[in-house]
Amino acid sequence: VQLQASGGGLVQAGGSLRLSCAATERTFSSSIMGWFRQAPGKEREFVAAIRWSSGSTYYADSVQGRFTISRDNTKNTVYLQMNSLKPEDTAVYYCAAGQTIVAYRTWTRYDYWGQGTLVTVSS
Repeated sequence: VQLQASGGGLVQAGGSLRLSCAATERTFSSSIMGWFRQAPGKEREFVAAIRWSSGSTYYADSVQGRFTISRDNTKNTVYLQMNSLKPEDTAVYYCAAGQTIVAYRTWTRYDYWGQGTLVTVSS
């Protein structure tokens, strides 16, 4: 599985962006898709995740109510709609595919990664 993330850019605080993550194939072994982010000098952190089959979603407390993760099974694509962006949301955002939903907040449990897309929120 190859993942291609896109949609990052520069936006003012309070603005919105939508990230996309296109998978080259939908493998039955990939049960969950996640978004993570990493700011300079900080560890990679969980943002949101979605199960391919049920569409169940999971969010970090810091983005709950502002970000929405969704998927289009026909396009093998996952989206992250980000609203009410804050400067602290500035980071490189990565999408990832995992085989198990166990410990979905842990980035080491994911098997495939996109290349990352930079989101910069100015104050």
